[in-house]
Amino acid sequence: KDGTVLDGSNTTDVRSIASITKLMTVMVTLDNDQPLDEVISTKLYKKNLTRRELISLAIIKSDNEAARILCEHHSNGYDGCIQAMNWKAWTLDMKDTHYIEPTGLSIFNVSTASDLVKLVMAASNYPIIKEDSNKDSIKMTVGKKSTAFFHNTNTLVGKGYDFIVSKTGWITKSGGCIVMMLTTERGIRTVVLLGSKNTKTRIPEAKTLALAY
Repeated sequence: KDGTVLDGSNTTDVRSIASITKLMTVMVTLDNDQPLDEVISTKLYKKNLTRRELISLAIIKSDNEAARILCEHHSNGYDGCIQAMNWKAWTLDMKDTHYIEPTGLSIFNVSTASDLVKLVMAASNYPIIKEDSNKDSIKMTVGKKSTAFFHNTNTLVGKGYDFIVSKTGWITKSGGCIVMMLTTERGIRTVVLLGSKNTKTRIPEAKTLALAY
């Protein structure tokens, strides 16, 4: 919980971080202190969505469009949102971290395992991130009548684990990624896993690490 590293490998390698980016996108959105119940006009899922709903989609479903819309509706605009993301990284002493967009689709959103420990620790101070990190799915009305369930990209959620922070990522350049802070029998543990083979291998590898120390 205090950031003490129990074990690590290649922790200072700068790598693409894919959708782990969205943790920072949501953090600067919440820092901006705009109304969470404000309805934002979008065509996403054929409905207008509140800022709170967009946050849930970004964290739970890892929805790229939701993250982009959040950034576009930052009080300082899209560019101001990206600037806020990089500024917050600097204030957290994440020296090897840089963002150029809010979704993680760009290979130029980069960080290190060491920096991402700091990101996870910071994210753990946001009750909304903690709430969404523990939801295995969300139900949403799409269109006029249809109901859709969007499942958490971390398939361990809802399986009896007490998550504090959870976010996955994947693009070809990054491989399978996941960061998570959870309560184990040994106490609170944070796992940062970058460069796993794919989206299927990252979860069991992260689980093994979480329970090993």
